[in-house]
Amino acid sequence: MSGRGPLKGRAARLGKLMPSGPSTAARTPFVLLVVALLGGGLISLLLLNSALNQGSFHLSELKRKTTELTDEEQALQRDVDDSAAPDALERRARELGMVPGDSPAFLDQDGKVVGVPTEAPAPTAPPETAPSRDLSPEPSPRPAAPVLEPPAADATPPASAAPTTSGR
Repeated sequence: MSGRGPLKGRAARLGKLMPSGPSTAARTPFVLLVVALLGGGLISLLLLNSALNQGSFHLSELKRKTTELTDEEQALQRDVDDSAAPDALERRARELGMVPGDSPAFLDQDGKVVGVPTEAPAPTAPPETAPSRDLSPEPSPRPAAPVLEPPAADATPPASAAPTTSGR
């Protein structure tokens, strides 16, 4: 026997609220609720893992495609650089019938011609080369620019070209 006596006061009132025998509440619904929550959590985790794996596959495919496109871009840039090289430009210009100019003439701000313009030499037949990769139609031949004779050194400009001064 315990050394305690009957409960008094507040403890007695609380003791009346407690069941006094074996538990009559069914534990089956609680166990089913816990199992359902655990099962739902596992299924959610499986779906989340599948979605992440699918995203990972998509990401690796995009990385592979990016690598391919980068390689293609570099190859195209090499082609552009090769076409822009001075020797390639000269070869293409000669194929088009262009010739290098000798000494150019320039115009000063006051209209004076500096230098002696000379006519470019007649184009020579281009050497037999492989056809160019450019598929654009050949330009129509243009007439040669007229050669301007430089004014004599002692010539004075016309009166209309002389600078005017205003009295203001």
